[in-house]
Amino acid sequence: MKERQDDNPKPPEEVRDRIWELAEKIDICMFTTWDGGAQQSRPLSARVRRGEHAIYFLVDESGEKNAQLERFPVVSCAWADNGAYKYVLVSGQGRLSNDRAKIAELWTKADEAWWEDADDPTIRLLTLTPERGELWDSPGKAVALVKMAAAVVTGAAPQMGDNAKVDL
Repeated sequence: MKERQDDNPKPPEEVRDRIWELAEKIDICMFTTWDGGAQQSRPLSARVRRGEHAIYFLVDESGEKNAQLERFPVVSCAWADNGAYKYVLVSGQGRLSNDRAKIAELWTKADEAWWEDADDPTIRLLTLTPERGELWDSPGKAVALVKMAAAVVTGAAPQMGDNAKVDL
């Protein structure tokens, strides 16, 4: 079996820093909920606030995810930068609120694609409190291609970069 996971020589705090950094940089994530029978994912724009130990999303008051969160608050978010071979997964507790001050604080021009302004009464704040994170961090596409080519020649699994899990 060629599949392998690299040990990550970095200390947990460096891994945590990198997870927060990549989540903020990549922005759009696949936000996954559970309905009691199956997982459901949808793309959402993340407002990453490490200093608040929170990841925020502006969402509509309607939608399946809201009912799913009420029943099953454990959620996960996956960010992917395929071009750079960098991936982040964060899981934790999600909750909905109608915090109008926070909604106004997080509002950006891009949100006008979904709502007229931050005062739209249908906007809700979805807050993810991270508990666990996982990182796959490659040195980049060029290096990854060389490592994959070498693996084909040698028959060994390629060492693609760091993989680490941490508590957040």
